Amino acid sequence: MDLIIDVGNTRAKAAVFEKDSLKEVVVFQKEEIISETKKILKKNKIRHSIISAVATLSSEKLEKLHELLDLIELNHSTNVPFKNNYQTPTTLGVDRIALAAYGVSQFPERNVLIIDAGTCITFDFVNKGTYLGGAISPGLKMRYKSLNNYTSKLPLLETKEPSSIIGNNTNNSIHSGVVYGIVNEIDGVINQYKTKYQDLTVVLTGGDTNFLAKQLKNHIFANPNLVLEGLHKILIYNRADD
Repeated sequence: MDLIIDVGNTRAKAAVFEKDSLKEVVVFQKEEIISETKKILKKNKIRHSIISAVATLSSEKLEKLHELLDLIELNHSTNVPFKNNYQTPTTLGVDRIALAAYGVSQFPERNVLIIDAGTCITFDFVNKGTYLGGAISPGLKMRYKSLNNYTSKLPLLETKEPSSIIGNNTNNSIHSGVVYGIVNEIDGVINQYKTKYQDLTVVLTGGDTNFLAKQLKNHIFANPNLVLEGLHKILIYNRADD
């Protein structure tokens, strides 16, 4: 079995794979990474593992994980199953590397746009096995927070699907602006790609996948665990045995 660890900006995820099948996903605070890893090791016979850390993880925790696991730390020098044409490859986020690996492995010889809707919204484009780049935009919660942080009177709201494009009070106006703004942004970006790449496959992932997928006009494949799936593809690509 393989263990995949993804440390995000707010939380961490650990996934157990048996061959190509995702068996279990555990979500926890990144401070709990050692205790949660030990729990997983008690229940599963882990042979290989990989970690992707968007957020900073202390050297002490990394050292402990290396003691517990046969661990690969994903970075820009890790071997990946795609050609990387990003102009500054050393600045490419490890989550975006994982998503590109998923796109190439799952849809070989296809044009794939992968949209990750989390703290940020990232757009990553793979052109028949070659990663070209994409875009980074504020996510849902970041937009709600910015309205509150950069104004003196607008409240901080939780994400909610608007009942109408016309907000009839302040709260409804914020929901309309934030949610419809993001939905139309995503649909607009997809449409721009489609004008250039007609055989485009679009995949949506991230924490806000389920909330956004039902509101988009474009046809997409939705899967909230694609970073984990992509990390597993990279792990398979790098291990020498089996």
